[in-house]
Amino acid sequence: MFKKLLVGTLAAVILVAAGASAFTALAAAAADLEPAPAAESVSAEPVAVSSVDVAAPVDTTVQVVPSTTALTADETAGLLFMYEEEQLARDVYNALYALWGQTTFSSIAASEQTHMDAINTLLVRYGIATPSAAAGTFSDTSLQSLYNSLMSTGSLSLADALKVGATIEEVDILDLQSRLALTLNADIQLVYNNLMSGSYNHLRNFTSVLTRVTGEVYQPQYLSADLYQTIVTSTNGNGQSYGTSTGTTTTTTGRGHGAGASTSTSTTTTTGGGRGHHGGK
Repeated sequence: MFKKLLVGTLAAVILVAAGASAFTALAAAAADLEPAPAAESVSAEPVAVSSVDVAAPVDTTVQVVPSTTALTADETAGLLFMYEEEQLARDVYNALYALWGQTTFSSIAASEQTHMDAINTLLVRYGIATPSAAAGTFSDTSLQSLYNSLMSTGSLSLADALKVGATIEEVDILDLQSRLALTLNADIQLVYNNLMSGSYNHLRNFTSVLTRVTGEVYQPQYLSADLYQTIVTSTNGNGQSYGTSTGTTTTTTGRGHGAGASTSTSTTTTTGGGRGHHGGK
């Protein structure tokens, strides 16, 4: 009897253990069938691009940088006068080209416009109002009188017109020399020297065309004979090659085309003599 009871107990224990194992197995299987927890959401916001990675647009416009340097009264007056004198040359040459059809006038007139533009850059930089550029009209009364006189002479013949061109370039050279002596500003000196170099070339062009077309040899009206010969026989348009240079500072002496004599510091040493057309300006 006892033996049967023991066997029954063991059987019950085995059955319970088997049931527990089965339950554990079923629980594990159920766990495998449960859906996995949702993955953590990833932000879809755009990533900001560093400003270093994006090239900024490049401004290729040439800007005129205003100067904080104040000009002297002589420097201001010089820029205004030279602007109008370059305009005088441009306007006379355009008018004489229309009258005679000689292309030398139109070519050099275009060059005079670039001279005006160069001086205008300085006017803007230093906050100076640009004079009116209406053809044949000048605020400086001496330049207005000179324009009227030159147009009257240039209308007589092609030979006279070419001589007018050469005369203008002589006057321009002397006026640029006198204005150079009144400034220590490097930017103004650079422009004046470049303009003077252009005037040397223009003077050679007008005189050579005069000789080729008419056979006449031009006689200088304002420059000294020596300086004139140095200019017209040189192939170098750089003003530094004319006259005598010490390598540091040099002296310009002469009456030029104005009244009175002057001695001042400049970039070249030259001697000019002649008649005045605007009272020593």
